[in-house]
Amino acid sequence: SHPIPPPGFSLQLRPDRCVFSPRLFFPAQHRTPQPSLPFLPSPPPSSSVRKARKSEMIVNRSALATALAAALLSPAAVAFAPPTSLARPSTSSSFSTSTSLEIATAPPSSSAEKAVNGAGGERSDPAVPQGWECDEEANCVAVEACDEDGCRTSLDVRIHGEWYDLSGWRKAHPAGSHWIDWYDGRDATEVMDAFHSEKARAMYQRLPKSVETTAKMLEAEAEPDTKTQVAFRELRDKLEKEGWWERDPIHEVKLLGIWSSLCVGAALTAQTAPPLSIFLTALAMTNAGWLGHDYVHGVDKWSDRLRLFVCYAAGLGCTWWSDKHNKHHALTNEKGVDEDIATDPFLYTWAPDPENDSPLRKIQHWTFFVPFSALFALWRVDTMKVAVEAVEQKRPGAKEELFGLLAHYFVLLTFLPFGVWFPAVFLSGLMSALIVTPTHQSEAMFEDYQPDWVTAQFMSTRNAVMTNPFSEWLWGGMQYQLEHHLFPSMPRSKYPLLKPILAKFAEENNIPGGYRESGEFEILKMNWDLYKEVAEADAVVGAPASRGNGQLGAINKGTSPAAAGFSVGN
Repeated sequence: SHPIPPPGFSLQLRPDRCVFSPRLFFPAQHRTPQPSLPFLPSPPPSSSVRKARKSEMIVNRSALATALAAALLSPAAVAFAPPTSLARPSTSSSFSTSTSLEIATAPPSSSAEKAVNGAGGERSDPAVPQGWECDEEANCVAVEACDEDGCRTSLDVRIHGEWYDLSGWRKAHPAGSHWIDWYDGRDATEVMDAFHSEKARAMYQRLPKSVETTAKMLEAEAEPDTKTQVAFRELRDKLEKEGWWERDPIHEVKLLGIWSSLCVGAALTAQTAPPLSIFLTALAMTNAGWLGHDYVHGVDKWSDRLRLFVCYAAGLGCTWWSDKHNKHHALTNEKGVDEDIATDPFLYTWAPDPENDSPLRKIQHWTFFVPFSALFALWRVDTMKVAVEAVEQKRPGAKEELFGLLAHYFVLLTFLPFGVWFPAVFLSGLMSALIVTPTHQSEAMFEDYQPDWVTAQFMSTRNAVMTNPFSEWLWGGMQYQLEHHLFPSMPRSKYPLLKPILAKFAEENNIPGGYRESGEFEILKMNWDLYKEVAEADAVVGAPASRGNGQLGAINKGTSPAAAGFSVGN
């Protein structure tokens, strides 16, 4: 009384529902090493493989239509399983959730809908394909697997030696999905520890574990942890136990008092001494930026309370800062990904391809102060764009952030005339750019992904040694750039004491170039020499672009680990 299954498919009786299970290629199957492309990380499946996958999906869906039509003619429920002749990894079940996808005519069983909390994300029924939906607290619920053409079906990241399936967590991630995408099939331990609070680092352990077969395959292909990485994790654990992340309230009040004094002085001299008011306003803007920078990075209660300080005091947004700046921290000096070194067409830090060249490059060492001055203004414009988009996307805290930005401009325009605040924005931009650019641009730059994050930070960062107390205050902790990059959530007041510890760490672990530092004026001269050298160099055919290249370009072009099973807009 049952219909005859299509050729090549076996018949299985299932009393609960009609299920047809054609074989679909999942991204994990194709994570095999391939030769690296120029300026791109090693790609997963080639375009031909991906086309073959889509072709097979079309064929399988045609067979699915035939099978379902036949099943509807029968009063009994029938399920077709793929033939054993189809090659796929052997598992304990013929319905492996990592290598096949069931398309059911009835909703998934209740066992597939239960929440996963602390149980390591074990799949309840291996015969039912499952995806994940997670909330902001990392509580994940198993749901019916989606079509990989419409959403991400595979996103596996290693954290402290354990592989997690983050395909359901990526959308709930408060800092955005792009962060997790960078680390598909890679280790994210240092980045996870660097940017997250103790609470957040406990939350990730509730996320679903990767399928065992997928985890074993990825572990065999991923870069192993280096001795430097292991030593750094031990150092971090030691510093946490010693209380290095405890903020000194008295010191913070002093810094806020200095900023407040600058604001009052600028307002009182706005009409009587405009030049002085401009200078004080610029100092206040720069100082507010450094204070806000510390609080947005911070993971302590003080930082939580003052997270929006940068919005009210500096006119810069937390969301914009996190999206842009944290990517710089995670992928420092990686060409095509790190936006802090993407300053062309006004400033080039390496000789570009002729297609990306500009006449301005030839005179950039003489005109650098012009784009430097525009830095703060560009940040403000970008902030407002991102803030409005964040509200439209209903990102957490977006409305409060936008309100803070509007309040900032209300106060600014009320107490300061245009002739004061407008030039102050550009003077502040010049000061800020002179501080933030030389600590990275003269150091190592990378054309591909750096799996050893710790060593990459040492190689791409140089500290500045101050010569006077005013410079020590003005630089706002950015003179300790290496300390900040390795421990961005640590209060900046701790960095001077951390300096000898990192110098010893570099020596003991044979870091190439060791602990790098130069005088405050010497490092500025090094940055100018770089601009001059690049200005006098000829364009290089095939040189990487500063934007849309590297990992970012690979994602857009569908040739990176983060592209597998990924659809724009998800």
